[in-house]
Amino acid sequence: MANFNLIVSTSRFSEEEAQDEILDLLDMFGDPDAESEITEIKGLLLAQTALDPFEVIEKLKELIASEPWEVRYILRVLPVERVVPTELDAIRQAARDLAVAKIGNNESFRITVEKRHSALESIEVIKAIAGEIESKVDLENPSWIVLVEIIGGEAGLSVLRPEQIFSSVIEKRK
Repeated sequence: MANFNLIVSTSRFSEEEAQDEILDLLDMFGDPDAESEITEIKGLLLAQTALDPFEVIEKLKELIASEPWEVRYILRVLPVERVVPTELDAIRQAARDLAVAKIGNNESFRITVEKRHSALESIEVIKAIAGEIESKVDLENPSWIVLVEIIGGEAGLSVLRPEQIFSSVIEKRK
């Protein structure tokens, strides 16, 4: 799936249930035509929705707050703003474009790289992106996270606030 805008994780061997669940939830949120693909990586799915992926995260949090039993198989959902080939220059450019548009001069950031099925080194990606962003780094409590999710030949990128990541476990504890 080349144009995904959500990365969904679940426990191993629950991929089909999680796929049904995310598609049902996206339909409930207003996108009956959403698509999903189970990847070759255990516990990982990709989804494409016409909805704003950040709004999907908010709707999931609201749903958990009112009806926690509605989310049984989905563990985490990450919004994706841009998908590029897993090449250092493409990742650097996309991260820079997203960061410049969002991160203010007085705000901090952290780069998080999660890679699967790629020979690219995480530290290479971090160094390439860090050189493009002039704001200060804060690894403990950043204003923004530059998220790079490498899945084989494709990389999904987002610049998001820490609270814009959905974790069903964390939300259910609240």
